[in-house]
Amino acid sequence: MTGTERGPRERMVFSAAQLIRRDGVGATGMRDVAAHAGAPRGSLQHYFPGGKEQLVNEAVAWAGRYAGKRIARFMAGMSEPTPSGLFAAMVRQWTDEYETAGFLSGCPVVSATVDCVSSAPSTREAAAAAFATWRKPVAEALTGMGVPAERAESLATLMISALEGAIVMARAEGGVRPLTTVARELGPLLDAARES
Repeated sequence: MTGTERGPRERMVFSAAQLIRRDGVGATGMRDVAAHAGAPRGSLQHYFPGGKEQLVNEAVAWAGRYAGKRIARFMAGMSEPTPSGLFAAMVRQWTDEYETAGFLSGCPVVSATVDCVSSAPSTREAAAAAFATWRKPVAEALTGMGVPAERAESLATLMISALEGAIVMARAEGGVRPLTTVARELGPLLDAARES
């Protein structure tokens, strides 16, 4: 969906997610979001009567849905889907971004979690829901590739946790080594979880 296909509310949620992933919640102001979205400032109060907290929570929810939808695209792009192939695709999204655009952005869910969980319980709930929204299609994909259902959920948690940690480390180091390392090291474990 391009920016022209989104209405003003959707553009503001998308813009908030993009600014949060780059700058964090604290450094992302409502005016910044309106300017990035090309929306009048007054529309923020109209669409987000709960203020910045509501906007952040909706941006976090958007990010969880986006990540979850990417799983189907990753699966569709593999001729012979494997758990390691899925994880490699998840990682590649980030290595590609970092190699072309630099290490400017991370995950908006992680940024909001770090910045807001202690001060905004609703953001903690939004972040937990976003991770669950992402985890579910990962677990379903694993099950579809022969991973027993009772392991798929925990392996999905492991995959997302390893990816998010590697993203943070890659940004800190300014290099993709943490990302390529988790893909290489976790791949065999994921493939070994499939039933024969």
